[in-house]
Amino acid sequence: MELREQIIGAVRDCAEIIITAHDIEAGIEEKDGAANFVTKYDKKVQDELFKRLKSILPEAHLVGEEESEHDNVDLGYAFIVDPIDGTTNFIKDYKMSAISVGLLKDGKPYIGVVYNPYLKEMFSAEAGKGAWLNGDAIQVSNKELSEGLVLFGTSPYNRQLADVTFDYMRKLYDVSLDVRRSGSAALDLCSIAAGRAEVYFEMILSPWDFAAGALIVTEAGGVVSTLDREELCYDKKCSMLAAGKCAYAQVPGISYKNSP
Repeated sequence: MELREQIIGAVRDCAEIIITAHDIEAGIEEKDGAANFVTKYDKKVQDELFKRLKSILPEAHLVGEEESEHDNVDLGYAFIVDPIDGTTNFIKDYKMSAISVGLLKDGKPYIGVVYNPYLKEMFSAEAGKGAWLNGDAIQVSNKELSEGLVLFGTSPYNRQLADVTFDYMRKLYDVSLDVRRSGSAALDLCSIAAGRAEVYFEMILSPWDFAAGALIVTEAGGVVSTLDREELCYDKKCSMLAAGKCAYAQVPGISYKNSP
């Protein structure tokens, strides 16, 4: 079985932990930053994923959201994992959460898998080979920004970015059809890849938020970068802009640096 399919299988199996979760609020802890929560299920999914991924690719480094120290991702293989992207959604039973697994090879995106277990939507991509939803090839939208939906994240752990976020959202709202906010960066990126929306942005994200989704967008024919139009960083936080090529060229600039 090829590597991407093995990772998909591991993610699908671990998603059962999310689907069968109960008494979620009994195991909530707060991390640094506003509205930054972790549940016992985040840790449970990550532990099980790490075990499964290590058995698939023993030499790979493992980087997960629920760790305080992280391995180097520049050399060899490195898995970057978000066990539950959209933890607040998970706590609130909002059903917009996903498991996200990105595999880097020598610091470059190689395989990406994002799974929404509530909708049973499995997004995946492999560098140079394309992007898929449940096995069917997907492509970004070729619509102009004026015909498009804009997705955005509010960077809730960094409330000092609220004003610049909503000011920029308003600027994009004025030149698009409408805006949407889901609460999961991984799923927003997959929506861009699937052509469901034209633009996604967020002022600051961690690598586990986008390591898988960014590759899925590019393999679906889209463009990803920081808001400064620089390359994404996979070893530190950065801002995010993702879009189809047509809409990307029409997104207005912003005087904002991607350092937190």
